[in-house]
Amino acid sequence: MGRAHEVRAASMAKTAAAKSKLYSIYAKEIYKAAKSNPDPVNNLELKRIIEKAKKEQVPADVITRNIDKVKKGIVEDYEVCEYEAFGPGGSNLIIRCLTDNINRSLSLIKTVFNKTGLKLASMGAVSYMYEHLAVLGIKDASEEEVMEAMFNEGIDLNDIEVDGDLLLIYGEPQDFYRMKKVIEDNFKNSKIEIEEISKYAKDTIKLEGEDLEKFKRALDMLDEIDDVSNIYHNVEL
Repeated sequence: MGRAHEVRAASMAKTAAAKSKLYSIYAKEIYKAAKSNPDPVNNLELKRIIEKAKKEQVPADVITRNIDKVKKGIVEDYEVCEYEAFGPGGSNLIIRCLTDNINRSLSLIKTVFNKTGLKLASMGAVSYMYEHLAVLGIKDASEEEVMEAMFNEGIDLNDIEVDGDLLLIYGEPQDFYRMKKVIEDNFKNSKIEIEEISKYAKDTIKLEGEDLEKFKRALDMLDEIDDVSNIYHNVEL
């Protein structure tokens, strides 16, 4: 199934996440993005996060409250840190945290590792096996039409895949809004079902039996850590 499967799986997993944690993650993401400029018209990263939050039905109050914190000069310091890990059966993970206390985050993650058998990897040992991509998933458009429209706008796509009823379009993160505008301008009857900037494993694996159970347990425990905002992995679930 590969990367297309992971795009769909990631999208479905987010809708199933506990709402309280989902809102907390977006609150921190919005605040951090707004610190450089609280105006989404002139801050494309903030605009993207707000649009994504709305799509996931995050309440408007969560969005406005955290932008207002920046405008009022309320200081909250969040840092992004990533930890790479090896899991059972050839699995690997990248764990992204958005935290105000790196030592706390690392301690909590190490506790999960000790309980589930994951091994902390050195920086770069896992990440080279992933691609950082902008992804749009649309319906009712052909590969040829989309490629031509993107080419006409000077956008060099990474790849296009057909996955069931969805056409998945991969590009560079900096081209996210240009790609989206091409779709909105040229394919007005095509609804954008998926819009992400994320990391995807270049190659995926399947786990079975005890390895699969251990891996799922590790994911569940990591997801319970408030500081963990994203988990990227190479396992087809």
